[in-house]
Amino acid sequence: MINNLITNLIQKKNPIIDDAIQLIKDVYLQDINEENPKPWVVGYSGGKDSSTVVQLIFEALTQLSKEQLHKKIYIISSDTLVETPLIISFINRTLQRIQDRALELNLPIETHKVKPNYKQSFWSMLIGQGYPSPNQNFRWCTDRLKIEPANRFITEKVSEHGEVIMVLGMRDNESATRANVMKSYTVEGKVLMRHSTLTKALVFAPIRNFSVDDVWNYLNNHESPWGDDNKTLQKLYQDSSSDAECPLVIDKSIKESAGSCGNSRFGCWTCTVVTEDKAVKGFIDNGEEWLKPLLSFRDWLVDIRDERIYRQKYRKNGQIYFTDVTIETKEDKAYVVIPKKSRRSRGYIPLENFEIVKKEKLKEYLLYNNIDLSDFDDTNLLIESLDDDGKVKYERLGLGPFTMVAREMILRKLLQLQNEVEFPDGLKFDLIKKEELKIIRKIWLDNGELHDKLPQIFAEEMGYDLDWEYNDRPLFDSNQLTDLELLCQEHNVDFKALKSLISIQKQYNGYKIRRGIYQDIEKALKQDYLHL
Repeated sequence: MINNLITNLIQKKNPIIDDAIQLIKDVYLQDINEENPKPWVVGYSGGKDSSTVVQLIFEALTQLSKEQLHKKIYIISSDTLVETPLIISFINRTLQRIQDRALELNLPIETHKVKPNYKQSFWSMLIGQGYPSPNQNFRWCTDRLKIEPANRFITEKVSEHGEVIMVLGMRDNESATRANVMKSYTVEGKVLMRHSTLTKALVFAPIRNFSVDDVWNYLNNHESPWGDDNKTLQKLYQDSSSDAECPLVIDKSIKESAGSCGNSRFGCWTCTVVTEDKAVKGFIDNGEEWLKPLLSFRDWLVDIRDERIYRQKYRKNGQIYFTDVTIETKEDKAYVVIPKKSRRSRGYIPLENFEIVKKEKLKEYLLYNNIDLSDFDDTNLLIESLDDDGKVKYERLGLGPFTMVAREMILRKLLQLQNEVEFPDGLKFDLIKKEELKIIRKIWLDNGELHDKLPQIFAEEMGYDLDWEYNDRPLFDSNQLTDLELLCQEHNVDFKALKSLISIQKQYNGYKIRRGIYQDIEKALKQDYLHL
């Protein structure tokens, strides 16, 4: 047995590799006689598992005759627009090499990058809409940046071909959770798995039975068909201090089992889901010091997320909610407990430091003090009410989106970061795209921010201007807005609500049939904060 193992190593033979290549050929040829064969869509992240799958597919296809190469294989990679610059540069080069080599070998392979819609991008959601930095409880980024772009591509191929087969680098021993999910989608006796949400898509995992050692043994002992150095790939893992994978996620039901990519060296540089970005830190520790400003900015995004001064006190739909406060007594003194969150430590503030307002008097308090809940620092405010047993309890206003002040601050710091980072020679990377800036500007204007500050912020930080569409210029100048705000105060009219109504009128201006305007007006007037 030992002699056979030595012989196999010398001849670079490995039964698990040979079986995988044969399985790929068998599954590929299953529909060779069908009128409309199912194309393959291969998820490629640039990591060790997806690289193994693509390399095995190359080996399998080169063993087939020209007549057997009967259908397309699409290799898709996700570009979230906030990928770590080093990695997206690596993936871009690799995709081009894969495509060039496939053309040389006359293989039916096409490479594609899938990107989020600019309206759904990380910065459009965070700076434009004010979504708080993602965390474990509100991980809004994965669906928009990874799942939906990939599924959009798959759906297009389904509409063209009727069905597709997704080929993924999933392995059973990645985690117990992943193994259980894969098992739940497996049809007994079948190689292909069901896709949980795309009814016309099947899933094929050719390295499902591989261990991590099998993956690295294969990559280190088999040259890349497109000329990449697999030792460089292994060094990327070593440099990032992370062996974690960031797979192409194409199924919302396995999003949680896929985990965050924040600790993967193929994750987003903006990932705030993890407490510490070990991947980027690993790159820095291994000499890529130019990434330090990006890491500092990412840490800052984590820290400001739960700073009450930077958050509106109602949700995006206008709903107001309250969160219970824990009171602890120490040495006969009552303290409000500030719970640990992400990088923030647990803290205690004396109850006597807070202003306490009875819940039934809250509206009166807000009106009397002319408080705008969209930009209100309630750090030292507690709401008093009674629990179900009639005992006094304390609450705080729940947090909503980032305030406009916070969004402007984040944009300024991001543009400053663009100027600060000294990218290595040959690496050109826009931290935020001009298309995103234009969408953010439109979101701000549509949401009633009539000052149109974004072009000014951009010019001040970057030193030049973009080709803004100035037919979107604001209806009022700064003096007129000041007068309007004073009139609202005098007549006890909510200024933010008025701005929203003006913005709605502007959006529908010029339309002969203004379908939907009454619903939008009703929505603006039914915001919770207007009816406390």
